[in-house]
Amino acid sequence: MGLISAAMGAASSALADSWRDYFYCEALSPEVLVVKGAKRVNKSHSSNTKGDENIISNGSIVAVNEGQCMIIVDQGKVVELCADPGEFVYDESTEPSIFYGNLGQSIKDTFAQIGKRLTFGGDTAKDQRVYYINTKEIIGNKYGTVNPVPFRVVDKNINLDVDISIRCHGEYSYRIVDPILFYTNVCGNVSSEYNREEIDGQLKSELMTALQPAFAKISEMGIRYSALPGHTTEMADALNDVLSKKWGELRGIEVVSFGVNSVTASPEDEKMIKDLQRTATMKDASMGAAALTAAQADAMKAAASNTSAGPMMAFAGMNMAQQAGGANAASLYAMAAQQQQAAPAAAAPAQGGWTCACGKTGNTGKFCSECGAPQPSEEGWTCTCGTVNKGKFCSNCGAKKPAGAPVYKCDKCGWEPEDKSNPPKFCPQCGDKFDDDDVVK
Repeated sequence: MGLISAAMGAASSALADSWRDYFYCEALSPEVLVVKGAKRVNKSHSSNTKGDENIISNGSIVAVNEGQCMIIVDQGKVVELCADPGEFVYDESTEPSIFYGNLGQSIKDTFAQIGKRLTFGGDTAKDQRVYYINTKEIIGNKYGTVNPVPFRVVDKNINLDVDISIRCHGEYSYRIVDPILFYTNVCGNVSSEYNREEIDGQLKSELMTALQPAFAKISEMGIRYSALPGHTTEMADALNDVLSKKWGELRGIEVVSFGVNSVTASPEDEKMIKDLQRTATMKDASMGAAALTAAQADAMKAAASNTSAGPMMAFAGMNMAQQAGGANAASLYAMAAQQQQAAPAAAAPAQGGWTCACGKTGNTGKFCSECGAPQPSEEGWTCTCGTVNKGKFCSNCGAKKPAGAPVYKCDKCGWEPEDKSNPPKFCPQCGDKFDDDDVVK
């Protein structure tokens, strides 16, 4: 009786599972990351009501909506994936259907499936599931630094390079970009759904850990901590660089956006930076003179209002302080004027040099700094001391011009042959005959 009951159960279950199925997923809320697909069965007029929940017959249809990625898991292994919206037909299932494909072959496969189920007492001995993964941007993840985070402040204008501590808070968003990695390493074979609350705590903790190296990357770009709210794109890129191993390559997640609501440093650090910046401005003599003038004006006002010690005593103290300081506003203003006069001279281009045919003046090397043309050679002869001369004696050391082959140049039109010591018989430009009158040296 047990064998007969098993045979009837195997035949009944195999035929019940031979119907083509239709899988779908209701709209995924932002709180749900993964949900198991459900078969659509209308119990009022559908005959496909006795099939196994975890069996997908060949030729079944899976509907995929925008912002979703569907995966099919057969015996614990991902065998299909589809992220394109529309209708997906699963025609590679190991579960035959007499309503899809070749009828004769489907009947044979169905009887083979009945025989297999008979050996398991009528059970399917198979598990096939459809999962839908939320690929939309998961927004509204709040963060905040409980403890101050180190931030390196770099200001090249005043040669400032110092580490301070800052606090920041805001929101970030992420997206599942590799559904197979997320299913394999995070959610696994869930029975119904996997919610974001199960992983958000871990993600937030890792994000806070990654903020310090991300801030280091941002500070190297010369971005000040007070300007972080305007550079959220750079922050998201920096966080993805730091979190790529844990989030991208392990879980298939990436940071989409990183919002900063506020960034604050400790009052001591803010005061230190402002004092350093204010002190650096005093390198300019005119700024120093203006500051000293303002300080003296304030001192004069205070002295005029001091009736207890007498104005004369107050002014005397101010003069003593000025003499002890070793500088006064007049000398600083004079120094600033000298600096302004020296600045144009320092910025003026160097005089002299040679002029290239392209129009570039002031060249001092052997080649033009604009077009690279070589410096044109000067007419005359070069003495052993390096001076170029046109006469018979060197203008620098008085040495006599050395004897050598004559150099010719047409005395009529100025044409020069390529081989200046071996000219043609007649000038090709004007036809004048080359003779001793054409020798230039």
